[in-house]
Amino acid sequence: MTQRLVLGLALVTLALAAAPVAAGDGPAPFAQQGGPGVLLPATGRGGPLRVVAVPANAGADTVLTTIQANDGQVQTWLDIPGSYGIPMIDWAQGGDSLSRDGRTLVVGKSRAGSPSSFLVYDPKTWRLKQRISLPGSYSFDALSPDAARMYLIHYTLSAGGDYSHYVVRVYDLRTRTLLLGRVADRTQKSWVMNGYPLTRVTSADGRWVYTLYQNGGDGYPFVHALDTVRGVAHCIGLPMTNGIYNVELALHGSTLAVHWRSGRPWLDVDTRTWRVSTAGGGGFPWLWVVIGVGTALGLTATGVAVRRSTHVRSVLYSS
Repeated sequence: MTQRLVLGLALVTLALAAAPVAAGDGPAPFAQQGGPGVLLPATGRGGPLRVVAVPANAGADTVLTTIQANDGQVQTWLDIPGSYGIPMIDWAQGGDSLSRDGRTLVVGKSRAGSPSSFLVYDPKTWRLKQRISLPGSYSFDALSPDAARMYLIHYTLSAGGDYSHYVVRVYDLRTRTLLLGRVADRTQKSWVMNGYPLTRVTSADGRWVYTLYQNGGDGYPFVHALDTVRGVAHCIGLPMTNGIYNVELALHGSTLAVHWRSGRPWLDVDTRTWRVSTAGGGGFPWLWVVIGVGTALGLTATGVAVRRSTHVRSVLYSS
């Protein structure tokens, strides 16, 4: 066992115990070393395993480890060159980079910048399935249930390195191709997504991914609803400017609940119609929702016509 591997394994326990607190004024890590990692499905032989990326060789390399979730014992490890981590939504929540069957795991370069690198493994055998390098600054967003499509956040960096502006792209893992176009509104091609992810919930079948974004300082927060099978997205603005960090998402059938961390209900989103209502069916200030939708998609309030629509339907279109 190499010296750097010994050092990496020694840091596993410390890394798990010392996951950073979420930063309120910037983007989440592209891919995190240490922290909670990602949980593999239980195999019936000792319970579930947790995959954690640990820095080694003074941060130049990475050790991917599988750790017994119930007692912390290290089961397997893989020493790889380069600095990689587990994709995250924020500093405490993973980014769905593990496929539903547990046979595909995406790890990404831990530092921002071009080129962007991703490694695709079978975490049960640590066989490298794919090595991906893309010009530009990308981070992982989601996988389709069959692990055929990988959704990426492409940072436009149009405002002097501002990582709050981005577009959603699709990488076909079967053809090993970054698809042309982006997941955005067909009728408003100039709109640019804006904001930082805060929390996420995924449907039981892995098809729908709902991510709550804090808007980047010029509007209202919004929920980005992504259909990972069809490549379709919807944005639902929320009538709120402060305290968004105390909000979480939960799915109850066809209802997406937006509630406070204390458990107190706030808003309900009908995922069949994208209509927003106060939890419990009370009245709702529709004007604020309309304004929230517009600003959440990067529009300023000036010149935006007030509409009663509470969602923006988006499709994959060619650039």
